[in-house]
Amino acid sequence: MIHPTAVVERGAELAPDVRVGPYSVIGPEVRVDAGTEIGAHVVLEGRVRVGARCRVGHGAIIGGVPQDLKFREGTPVGVTLGDDTVIREYVTIHRATHEGHDTTVGRHCLIMGSSHVAHDCVLGDHIILINYAGLTGHITVEDRVTVGGLTGVHPFSKIGTYAYIGGCSKVTQDVPPFMMVDGAPAVARAVNLVGMRRGGIDAASRLKMKAAFRLLYRAGIAPGSAIKDVRRELGGHPLVDRLVEFVESSKRGVVSGPDRGGRRPAAALEEEMS
Repeated sequence: MIHPTAVVERGAELAPDVRVGPYSVIGPEVRVDAGTEIGAHVVLEGRVRVGARCRVGHGAIIGGVPQDLKFREGTPVGVTLGDDTVIREYVTIHRATHEGHDTTVGRHCLIMGSSHVAHDCVLGDHIILINYAGLTGHITVEDRVTVGGLTGVHPFSKIGTYAYIGGCSKVTQDVPPFMMVDGAPAVARAVNLVGMRRGGIDAASRLKMKAAFRLLYRAGIAPGSAIKDVRRELGGHPLVDRLVEFVESSKRGVVSGPDRGGRRPAAALEEEMS
């Protein structure tokens, strides 16, 4: 299962059926679980944990030293990849900088070619990063997010569940859950209805989120003030409550919207879109 040109250092733990391609280098602190395939010219260095049934594409580097001047070599940190995650060609994922906080990619994720996940990022499950996407340090990405190609995200930002970020975007603030954003800087454009439907979210809940979007981004007031109206008029629904909690707890502030239309009641918006 291990190509004769690959280097697997003493101390590495590989399940019996793991495949390792030509000229790959597996460091002494690496653990790779069953059913995983490592391509050619891959480097796994430092404390790296690769889950079961993963695929790591040719030329990927996982566990590299973070691009952070504050990092001190020897800090006990690493990278963790969840089960059934696919890392495509030439992806780089760097280890964390602070003890006890590994850089983490969850289960069933797809990190497409030449994307970068920087130190201390925490990615949930079912996430897609499209080619050349770049996540800088300390970013949190919740479940079922898609980040478009050639997009950059500012350090310490947070991206909410089911958010969709268009390609070539510049994300400088938090992206609320269920929203589609795009642009440089990125602004909220619509609700990610396709993603929600694919994730099994029912039509009534999608309708609620469309009404919340209108209040949050089409009422002509700042999101910090508009979210109070969302809570008052639509609160009590679990997805709406999740949106409210995200916006109110945001430390960087959330992305703005491009439109500044007139204010309309939530009930009228729901009737209009039904």
